Amino acid sequence: MFQHKKDIFFDLDHTIWDFDKNAAETLHELFFKYQFDKLFNHQTADLFISTYTTNNHRLWNLYHHGKIDKPTLRQARFGDTFSQLGVDPLLFPSDFEEEYLIMCPQKTNLFPNAHETLSYLKERYNLHLISNGFKEACEVKLMKSNLEQYFEHIFISELVGVNKPDPKIFQHALRATGGVSALSIMVGDSIDADVRGAQNVGIDAIFFNPHQSAIPIDVKHSITDLGELRQVF
Repeated sequence: MFQHKKDIFFDLDHTIWDFDKNAAETLHELFFKYQFDKLFNHQTADLFISTYTTNNHRLWNLYHHGKIDKPTLRQARFGDTFSQLGVDPLLFPSDFEEEYLIMCPQKTNLFPNAHETLSYLKERYNLHLISNGFKEACEVKLMKSNLEQYFEHIFISELVGVNKPDPKIFQHALRATGGVSALSIMVGDSIDADVRGAQNVGIDAIFFNPHQSAIPIDVKHSITDLGELRQVF
């Protein structure tokens, strides 16, 4: 279907690197280390993790559109979680955040078939990465998960100066790679940032939908497993 393409751009978090799984593992470890079980009177970390995950997704969407900055995102995702669970956010220990930022990017849980698919595609296409993640975390994730080897160019929005879905980051990526929109394609989990962002500059897009969410009518192509890319390329 897409054999004529030359450049494939990938998102990182929630597309290749399993953000929610890696975050949950980290939060579970820190929850008991900081005795949050006593603070929240919860025997498990499940409610804390699910509340954090919901807040984190909401705040990242605001960050994509420039409505909040990096410090606000990092403060609010835990502060809002504390408030929603009935605990004063001023009681949130700053050391918890610092440990989380160090530990989480070192986790190496990827979505199924990530390495196999990237290895297959690298032999046939030019692979690049466009991430809205933060520079220091992205670099650690790529190194620890041995993902750097697949990508010719890595574009981190914090360094480029604009986030997906802003057309400028896609246009910057095309210029830097020498790519052509008609011969390029974007693969990502965010309909807004990845799919519509790419489509708005004439780049085809594939929606990575492992949770089998409802697909809007303007999303033309979707997969539920990265391994499916080997069938369409």
